[in-house]
Amino acid sequence: MRALILTNEFPPEIYGGAGVHVDELSRHLRPLIGLDIRTFGNRVEDVDGWRVKGYPPAHDLDGAEERLRPVLAALSRDVSMVADPVGADVVHAHTWYTHLAGLLVRHAYGIPLVLTVHSLEPLRPWKREQLGGGYDVSSWVERSALESADAVVAVSRETREDVLRLFDVPPERVHVIHNGIDADFYRPDASTDALERHGVDPSVPYVLFVGRITRQKGIIHLVRAIRHLDPGIGVVLCAGQPDTPEIAAEMEAGVAAARFDRPNVVWIGEMVSREEVRQLYSHAAVFCCPSVYEPFGIINLEAAACETPVVASAVGGIPEVVVDGETGLLVPVDLHLDDPMVPIDPDRFELNLAGAINALMADAATREVMGRAARRRAVERFSWASIAGTTVDLYRSLVDIRAV
Repeated sequence: MRALILTNEFPPEIYGGAGVHVDELSRHLRPLIGLDIRTFGNRVEDVDGWRVKGYPPAHDLDGAEERLRPVLAALSRDVSMVADPVGADVVHAHTWYTHLAGLLVRHAYGIPLVLTVHSLEPLRPWKREQLGGGYDVSSWVERSALESADAVVAVSRETREDVLRLFDVPPERVHVIHNGIDADFYRPDASTDALERHGVDPSVPYVLFVGRITRQKGIIHLVRAIRHLDPGIGVVLCAGQPDTPEIAAEMEAGVAAARFDRPNVVWIGEMVSREEVRQLYSHAAVFCCPSVYEPFGIINLEAAACETPVVASAVGGIPEVVVDGETGLLVPVDLHLDDPMVPIDPDRFELNLAGAINALMADAATREVMGRAARRRAVERFSWASIAGTTVDLYRSLVDIRAV
């Protein structure tokens, strides 16, 4: 068995949960089957049945409208990926960025196509702000691929329901395989050098955010909620890569306002290493995930594995990761039907976020119990080895069907 993995992100170029997923899944698939990984990055490797190749855009895009360039660059890379010979039994594409390549491989080489849904374009309308008409292109590519794929992997039960509601995909083709966690790496870390390097005082209990500055992650709502937090609580925002200049400006203004009467707000704007993030998780009193759209939320698992309780919005796949009252607290949020990125009552959502954080911050004993329960559940329920085995079983079932 040999699988062709198509991905936007792959080490060392990882900036989001999908990249973490592909990294961990491929590492655990490697002992089980042969892998050919084609990525947007620059890595090149070819050893022992494991091939990795990065593909730059093959076209000159300087004359294209600026907001269209990322989409056109993705499509250009996709064609290059397919132009190289394919000798796999199954092709597995991650995120819309590689869906066109997956479709072309399926038709050109006659092998089954698997797509993993890490997010869905209809539920991210804010991307029009970032991509303009490119959002219509990415939506078209995603729909075409999902409705043609031999199997669709949803990373949560809620995501499976979204796929069935928004696309014409037979239910039997949509499989739930959760994201996982490397619990050997993500575990409590007593070191504090990373905290000191970034100006975080480990003696001050702090709430932590880790993620990109993007609408779906709800970072602006957390920044606005800071004014409702108890004054002694520290805030650490490990947040970079703003999607647009507009949200970057909102973030800067929000942090400046929060710091006006609170000296204990730390904003780490650059990308940090996994080791540094592990330290930040381990010393946080509470981790906060204020997402308004989150198909799964690997960051919540990472925090849980470091024995940190989580306060998170009760959206998407998050309730499948965070058990309310056991491993953390879930905060309800009602979203507009016509714009699922916008809470109907943002002030109420922000107040409730702050209330949940304040409640846990005031109860160290509960935090300790929740932290231990969170790690135990992460270890028992979200093993990458088990997820890799289930993925190989899916591959084999599709190849067997084609062989009949």
